[in-house]
Amino acid sequence: MKHIHFIVAIVALPTLASAADKLQFNRDIRPILADRCFACHGPDANHREADLRLDDRASAIESNAIVPGKLDESALVKRILSDNPKRIMPPPHANKPLSAEQKALLQRWIAEGAEYEGHWAYLPLNYALDIPHRSKMNPIDSLVLNHLTAKGLQPSPEADRRTLARRLSFDLLGLPPKVEDVEAFVNDKSPDAYKQYVERLLASPHYGERMAIAWLDAVRFADTIGYHSDNPRNVYPYRDYVIRAFNENKPFDQFTIEQLAGDLLPNATQEQKVASCFNRLLLTTEEGGAQAKDYEARMLGDRVRAVGTVWLGQTIGCCQCHDHKFDPLTTRDFYSMGAFFADVQEAAIGKREPGMLVPDKAQEAELTRLQAKVAELQQALDAPRPEWQSAQAAWEKSVLAAVQSSAWTTLKPTQATGEQGTRLQIEKSNALLVEARGVKPADVYTVTVTTAAQGITAIKLDALSTVVGQGPGRAADGSFVLNEISIVDEQKRSVKIAEVLTSSETPATPAAALIDGKRDKSNGWSPAPGLGVEASAVLILAEPFDDGKEHTLTIRIEQLAGADRTLGRFRLQATTAAKPADAPLVVLPPDDILAIIKQEPAKRNAAQQAKLATYFRNSSRETLVARQQLAEAKAAQTNFENSVPRCLIAVSLPTPRTVRILPRGNWMDDSGPIVQAALPAFLPQPQLAAGQKPTRLDLARWIVSPENPLTARVFVNRVWKQFFGVGLSKTLDDLGSQGETPVQPVLLDTLAYDFQSAGWNVKNLVRYIVNSKTYRQVSTASKEQIARDPENRDLARQSRFRLEAELVRDNALAISGLLVPKIGGPSVKPYQPEGYWENLNFPTRTYQADTGDNQYRRGLYTWWQRSFLHPSMLAFDAPSREECAADRSRSNIPQQALVLLNDPTYVEAARAFAGRIMRDGGTTVDARIDWAWRQALARPPRDDERRVVAEVFAKHHEQFAKDAVATDAFLKVGQNAPPSDISKTDLAAWTSVARVILNLHETITRN
Repeated sequence: MKHIHFIVAIVALPTLASAADKLQFNRDIRPILADRCFACHGPDANHREADLRLDDRASAIESNAIVPGKLDESALVKRILSDNPKRIMPPPHANKPLSAEQKALLQRWIAEGAEYEGHWAYLPLNYALDIPHRSKMNPIDSLVLNHLTAKGLQPSPEADRRTLARRLSFDLLGLPPKVEDVEAFVNDKSPDAYKQYVERLLASPHYGERMAIAWLDAVRFADTIGYHSDNPRNVYPYRDYVIRAFNENKPFDQFTIEQLAGDLLPNATQEQKVASCFNRLLLTTEEGGAQAKDYEARMLGDRVRAVGTVWLGQTIGCCQCHDHKFDPLTTRDFYSMGAFFADVQEAAIGKREPGMLVPDKAQEAELTRLQAKVAELQQALDAPRPEWQSAQAAWEKSVLAAVQSSAWTTLKPTQATGEQGTRLQIEKSNALLVEARGVKPADVYTVTVTTAAQGITAIKLDALSTVVGQGPGRAADGSFVLNEISIVDEQKRSVKIAEVLTSSETPATPAAALIDGKRDKSNGWSPAPGLGVEASAVLILAEPFDDGKEHTLTIRIEQLAGADRTLGRFRLQATTAAKPADAPLVVLPPDDILAIIKQEPAKRNAAQQAKLATYFRNSSRETLVARQQLAEAKAAQTNFENSVPRCLIAVSLPTPRTVRILPRGNWMDDSGPIVQAALPAFLPQPQLAAGQKPTRLDLARWIVSPENPLTARVFVNRVWKQFFGVGLSKTLDDLGSQGETPVQPVLLDTLAYDFQSAGWNVKNLVRYIVNSKTYRQVSTASKEQIARDPENRDLARQSRFRLEAELVRDNALAISGLLVPKIGGPSVKPYQPEGYWENLNFPTRTYQADTGDNQYRRGLYTWWQRSFLHPSMLAFDAPSREECAADRSRSNIPQQALVLLNDPTYVEAARAFAGRIMRDGGTTVDARIDWAWRQALARPPRDDERRVVAEVFAKHHEQFAKDAVATDAFLKVGQNAPPSDISKTDLAAWTSVARVILNLHETITRN
């Protein structure tokens, strides 16, 4: 596509550079050299041929490729004019021959002295200080008028107020204007009526939503991580931050610094930390077989490309494998830029963390209260109490008695599995820990043990805490339910259990249920309630194993109750005691605690005493009430926290990761040199203290420093595109030599200079543009004007272009009256074809369309699934945001009409609009058509339009009157119930009319 841009520019060059004017290198020559020569004779030393550089004047002269003023001595002239296929340049195999006009321009340039200029985007901003005889005009108008005059053109007249009202509303709010607002504007006779209308729109909270769309594209904002699993992550508060920043007119330099390094600012606020989510918007993976080093390299490259696109307008990503072929960017620049982000704390592979809590003021107050309550109860639990000290002493005696009176031996598992795929890890102590990943709410654990003990009389199951104080079960309160236990030997013979004794049970969940043969989820054993209390069940065998041989026993533990009430950690023990029922039913503590108990109390040091007391408090029944109160307070805090938004943020590592240059971008080759964070060497460098290592904060501050000539140009160019359909430089993501030189470079630089010097004031920049006469021109054009300037690069008129994907839907919902104008909040899920997500895996997912108000939110808030972008968004050219997208294409395909006619969102919107037409549009067909036209297009219909639509109504009314079944089916589309007090036939016919109106080219076109 870029090559096409250059061809267009080059064909136009003879008109740009007349015989009387001296050629300008950036305008006339650089595009030719960059497109035809720099690949082999440019900045990339690894691909440079004949050791010749044509991007550097001194090098070109030294090699005699160019001899200023002397065509016959310049090798370049000889080679481009040669007829010898072995000597002509560019060589035939490059498929980039020079035209006769281009050859003539190169010769003329050399004859004029072959002067070079620095690339326009890398030069200081060229501010138009003196605009001759136009001092009272908006500088935009003055510069555009000068440009038009030089080309023999005239500006177009100003559009009518209805057109301007609609244009401004879409450009500044992304919504159609209200009819009453249009009428008030049309009838306002005050001289500053237009400016006042602009100010009202700029003050609307929907302004921030409109401005956010392009920014979210550029920073690749999405609700999912991308790659094969494409799972959700918590990032939507960042979107709210962007909307708020535009609404509050946050200075763009501050906006930039907060996103790149908000977490590094002194005393960073919640908002600044949320802004740093920009650093977490890249693609990540949860694939178990992925290689960490591979994804570290991918993430580094993603971040470098993002900065290059969003702020610098440079294709710096080209340097991941080699020096840039066209711009003065090197591979070292790429990895040095990436080193700025080596401090961001995150896993290379795996699920992203939940993120920081982002409460509003009311939620923050409630969180503070709940946290204080937890701290108070924790302090009460930790405080020494005489009664607890006595109970601890008694407990220690019972533990010692259990150790002495019954020789329980821990059985060593040889295999342990869960039938539902749950994994059980065998610990060094031979206890079994259930791995959290993939655990099921109900399961059957099968444990195989081998023992040579003679005369085993009982087997004991100890339910152990996974974390001290949280209980042995996986339920939120630490509880569990065992429904049935059985034992078989190596011959698959059942080992009969005579009875079960437990340390604790309830009447509803007795121990006897474990061996009654009833496999029912409501029939089982659970110890008495008590968070963190461990428990034991002793299975007394009907007959002991007394043959003295080694046996392999398989214990099957059935847990059918669900709700995660399965064991999280347990161990199996055996005894040969003649009377195992006489042994105290005490769950022995872990070995380190047991070792302390076995010591004389007087010989225990302070650390041992504290450790023992903590264990007792967190596991004994005596402290149950205090622990339950604490658990309830923690649960209340957790439940409330679950209702508070979270957002991934940047957190800086104390020691950044090592960054090396990867030869040819190969992550498996770590032979490249280590690099430190540094800015591209060809751009002005900031002043740092001696020995200071630059951070992301230094990078952010440099990006918006006066010394950096790129950022202001890049942002102004993107904003200009929003209001004219194309940037002053068409290539929004590449202001390098392969991009397009601005058609009006002084205009771009003047706006950029004003934007930067006036405090990076975004609203002021927007105000400047929309108040100009250039912006207010009509968008109509003659055939001659369109043929001469099809993309309106000269700005002799306004431009017409289709609304962005989100705004097409917003427009339909707003016209229908269904739009819910709530600002901010979680992403929502509009209607989507059933089965569209059927190929989403790891895990598989089913799309659930939202109900109620969330179904009618603005498109900006649509759930952004990177690998399966909402199909309506996709149809209207929204990007997947897997990569930064500085610009959107605008296609015009039949699929879009099918979406507008058949997508449930638009059918439902048409029906709701039809209800409004019938209710508020008058009683006659013509009156209703006129009313509908004003609502949708802010103008009355022409006679021919009214006639055609009336015919549509009559035709469809007749059809629906004859087919009640089709009428009912048509009116059932969507969740919003149709009015019950009007004729179904009339409503269906007017819905057909509304579908036509919503599908008009004018309806979805900004002008």
